[in-house]
Amino acid sequence: MAKIDAFFKLMHEQHASDLHVISGQQPILRIHGELERVKYKVLDAEELKAMLYEICAEEKVKEFEETGDVDFGYEIPGLARYRANFFNQKYGIGAVFREIPSEILTADQLGLPPIFKRLATLQKGLVLVTGPTGSGKSTTLAAIVDHANKVRKDHILTIEDPIEFVHRSQGCVVNHREVGTHTKSFAAALRGALREDPDIILVGEMRDLETISLALEAASTGHLVFGTLHTQSAAKTVDRVIDVFPANQQAQIRTTLSESLRAVVAQNLFKRIDKKGRCAALEILVCVPAVGNLIRESKTFQIPSTIQTGKKFGMQSLDDAILELLQKGWVSAEEAYTKAVEKSRFLQFLKEPPDVFG
Repeated sequence: MAKIDAFFKLMHEQHASDLHVISGQQPILRIHGELERVKYKVLDAEELKAMLYEICAEEKVKEFEETGDVDFGYEIPGLARYRANFFNQKYGIGAVFREIPSEILTADQLGLPPIFKRLATLQKGLVLVTGPTGSGKSTTLAAIVDHANKVRKDHILTIEDPIEFVHRSQGCVVNHREVGTHTKSFAAALRGALREDPDIILVGEMRDLETISLALEAASTGHLVFGTLHTQSAAKTVDRVIDVFPANQQAQIRTTLSESLRAVVAQNLFKRIDKKGRCAALEILVCVPAVGNLIRESKTFQIPSTIQTGKKFGMQSLDDAILELLQKGWVSAEEAYTKAVEKSRFLQFLKEPPDVFG
């Protein structure tokens, strides 16, 4: 057993999402969104480096020493997987680990709307799950892929950096590829994917022009593609995909995206006040013909109003989702106001005037 595994077990017992181990500080856990220091000695730089290198493959150590940063996955069988990042800082080495549960929660367990199961059964197109870092995008995608794995008889190919949730083949055949270990880049894996007979492709992060271009190509040539972006809303997601392309290509991309986009889910996590834990508010855009027209005609600013009138198609605005959580008594009025888009809707719930920075 590696020495650092004791911290992972503590992390698991405390239901922490992240572990921070940094030279010159005590270990720190993020529990329900807040950082808490572990009652342990201050970590010495050389001792911590030895502890971290014990769980890191030789080629990853080499990459870290050459660049000062490295990402990889680490697993403790029977406990959980961890997404690891090593970095150098003023006082020596540091690392942050995100726990990826061994058990994949289903769409029902997560309380996701029924449309998420429908997304898992689409035959082709692009589905994007977006939101800030740590908003639960991977958990939501895992639930969708899990449903597809159970009800379909297809080939699912995931491309991640690193591999997070591990799906065992059920109705589908599932192959996981890790960038940097099994393939050079997201783009290289996507190019290869088109020759590997996939039906469903999950792209862990659509972070550059080439990856987005190849994902769009796959979605428009008969594959179902799931991807993530760090955008805050459905409309901003559409704009981000288009804006990554050179100006002279954007008209064609608007047409391609209008035909291949199936749905955008933008989510944000909230701290629960009724019990320990967090919950997600989801904005859902379904690409019905009216939405396709807005994308094609460069009228994405009208998408929010289309979401409001598209409830019969399974659409919902972020503010409506936040309001539902607030009315259930799950989240605070202050956090609801802070994360809302149209803040005036939430003024009535505040006990004190809003913060000037809200």
